[in-house]
Parts: sequence; structure tokens; C-alpha cells
Amino acid sequence: MQEDEEIIILIEYIKTSPNREKVVRILDNEILKPTDISKKANIHVNTVSKSLKQLKTHELVTLLNPDKKRGRLYKLTKKGNEVLSHMK
Repeated sequence: MQEDEEIIILIEYIKTSPNREKVVRILDNEILKPTDISKKANIHVNTVSKSLKQLKTHELVTLLNPDKKRGRLYKLTKKGNEVLSHMK
């Protein structure tokens, strides 16, 4: 039951920001750079970066190459995929 509550809380968190929701949906089965997400979502790359940082804090996305300053690649975590599957 506690796992279901956590999923509901995370869905609420994502849905309170249209930008976070766009980023999560765009990362569905994708590995993308913030600039690619920005183009697909039609939102500024700085906004995408802020959303990714927030989602990373909640363990919904992961940065695959943290040593890079440019060309960073993000994907949904297992938890992120699970939450997204409940949003569909």
C-alpha cells in the first residue's frame, strides 16, 4: 500500500508542473539531451534543465554521463517508468 501512495504522490508532483510532465512523457523509452527534450517539448532549454534537476532529486530520471558538461544524456529511472506507466 505504501508503494501505491508514493506513486500517487509522485504523479501529483509531476502533474503540478506542465513542464515536468512534458519532460517525463518525452523521456518515455528515450535517452535524450536537454536540447533534444527542449525541441520536442517546445520549451526553453533552461526550463528543461530545471525540470530535469527536480525530477532527478525525486529519483525519476538519471544522468547517464555526469562527468560531461555538454551533451548530457538523461533517461527515466525504473521508478520514473513505473510512475509514467500509471499516468498513461
